[in-house]
Amino acid sequence: MSISPHAFEQHTVAFYNVENLFDVIDDPHVILDEDFTEFGRQNWTRNRYEKKLLKISEAISKIGFEATGKLPAVVGLAEVENKKVLKDLIQQPKLEKAHYDFIHYNSPDERGIDVALLYDTRIFVPTYSEPLHILLENEQGERDATRDILYVKGKLAGTPVHIYVNHWPSRRDGVDATNEKRVEVARQLLHHIDKTDVKGKRYLEDLPIQDSHHTIIIGDFNDDPENDSIKKGLLPYGFENPTAGLKNFHRGSLNHQFKWNLFDQILISKSLHNDVADSLYFHKADIFDDIMLRQWKGKYRGQPARTFVGRNYKGGYSDHFPVFAVFRKN
Repeated sequence: MSISPHAFEQHTVAFYNVENLFDVIDDPHVILDEDFTEFGRQNWTRNRYEKKLLKISEAISKIGFEATGKLPAVVGLAEVENKKVLKDLIQQPKLEKAHYDFIHYNSPDERGIDVALLYDTRIFVPTYSEPLHILLENEQGERDATRDILYVKGKLAGTPVHIYVNHWPSRRDGVDATNEKRVEVARQLLHHIDKTDVKGKRYLEDLPIQDSHHTIIIGDFNDDPENDSIKKGLLPYGFENPTAGLKNFHRGSLNHQFKWNLFDQILISKSLHNDVADSLYFHKADIFDDIMLRQWKGKYRGQPARTFVGRNYKGGYSDHFPVFAVFRKN
């Protein structure tokens, strides 16, 4: 006999790379957003933009719903252009009942895409946030612009948590050529975590909730769980990767040349395996790869239904599936 999701207080934390959520306005301060205008390379019309908002909002509304019976409490996003697209997103009919607000900072990414955090104001109460500027250099010793990491501190269902939303450097110039960049981002992220958790409380599973240092790292890492940036850069330092086991030959969060990857992951501090009164604890993780997000015919059947393939408009959701974790309260 299955247990009803209403038997526990449960909350979903999700991450979704939404594939170039741009508005239709050419922002002179953004270097490469002119492609996403009506007369730009992508022929990004008002109708296409509104269709994208509708689809992304529909996907978000269903992440974790089968497990909890409600919309996600917290959703990290990647590839959003600005605050306008976030305002438009949370005003979609599918998301209105969640009482979402968001946290967003403009980052130095040359494409003008950032990370952000949506949160249900009834469940998550932010107390502090900041963008973490990542310092990378190219071979000429010049600043190599990449997305900031978004750090948000707050209380999730009354439990103090530290959330980091990531979108690490891509593999566009080759896996080996860009590997060190992602390893360096992991190092800088860990440096910030160590500064906020000097006493290493993220390792401990028996602290009262007000003394704990529950940390959740979510994002598109452009690396798989077995790659150095994750396996060696973060996991040995008080973290577990409950999404790692979701990747196999037939499943992942994105597909490249008919090979599945799991670039989208959720890492949690060991403290989130606990039996402390009134504290959240980790229950399970999954990929939200529902059939509605998939291509349903042709040689790419089963892969994410993308908005674009190159310059060809397909009208789908995203080239990534969302991932999520369900937390219960003791």
